[in-house]
Amino acid sequence: MTLDKPKAPALNAKGPNCWQCRHFAVSHVPSSPYACRAMGFQSRLLPALEVLRVDGQFCQLFHAKEQPISR
Repeated sequence: MTLDKPKAPALNAKGPNCWQCRHFAVSHVPSSPYACRAMGFQSRLLPALEVLRVDGQFCQLFHAKEQPISR
């Protein structure tokens, strides 16, 4: 019996966190305030939730933001 490992550190049972993704953006359009640069769309919901709603799977394009170097 093998255990499946998560694909990325920010992925969990709830799926990826858009706020930690390098492709996530906030738009200035009030009707669709969130955007995904990788998939090229804006949405009223967070992009990962929109992908889950439409596709039934977690976002496959999640890439964690690089951590800033502390001095």
